[in-house]
Amino acid sequence: MGQTVTGTQTKHRREGLEPLLSQESFEKLESIMYKRSAEKGSCLFWEGDPADKLYFIIEGRVRTTKTSDSGRALTLYLHHEGDLVGQMDPFQDSVHSFSAEVMEDAKVGVIQRKDLEVLLWQHGDLAVEFMKWMGLMHRLTQTKFRDLMMFGKTGALCSLLIRLGNSYGTEREEGVYIDLKINNSEMADMIGATRESVNRMLSDLKKEDVIETVDGRIIIKDLHYLRDICRCENCPKEICRM
Repeated sequence: MGQTVTGTQTKHRREGLEPLLSQESFEKLESIMYKRSAEKGSCLFWEGDPADKLYFIIEGRVRTTKTSDSGRALTLYLHHEGDLVGQMDPFQDSVHSFSAEVMEDAKVGVIQRKDLEVLLWQHGDLAVEFMKWMGLMHRLTQTKFRDLMMFGKTGALCSLLIRLGNSYGTEREEGVYIDLKINNSEMADMIGATRESVNRMLSDLKKEDVIETVDGRIIIKDLHYLRDICRCENCPKEICRM
């Protein structure tokens, strides 16, 4: 799987499932979860496993990856507290089209598909809110693949930096400080590029004074430059995230 991303125990913006659910709906969902711990380096599920469960991240961080025919793993998402991880195809059995690797010791709430289907059948308000989450994830996937396929590797890297800033960034005088240590190989896995090409593109961005690195972390100094390169559509941060 390659190296894992390491970061600080910072509190992230409210993303994922919880902001889309009312407190009452979330409590209903929580009532059918059973909690389990997962160690760093383990997998919640593998690509090809039956998609019969969802995983709500209570603590920790999980990344989902897709393996290419050549055996290379492309990082799709970085999930953290509040996210719901898994694949849910209503009314039919299916298998996971990606794997979920635990990046740091985590605690998750496991939701059985059969229990969720009963709950959604019983509570229409929860069903509507859950459909909003499914729609959000679908749009998030669409925008990520758009960035990867339509604007070249440079555009994909610029989009990645914007997404990292939205998910892990804090505003500082010098720019957006991304409080997550991530190396060039890991970034390459997120955009389907080589480490060497990412090295070159980051070097070019530094020469243009668009970014700088401090203690292994990136500061975005010119966000408008990145947005112009990847033709940013100013999606809400719920969409433009990791």
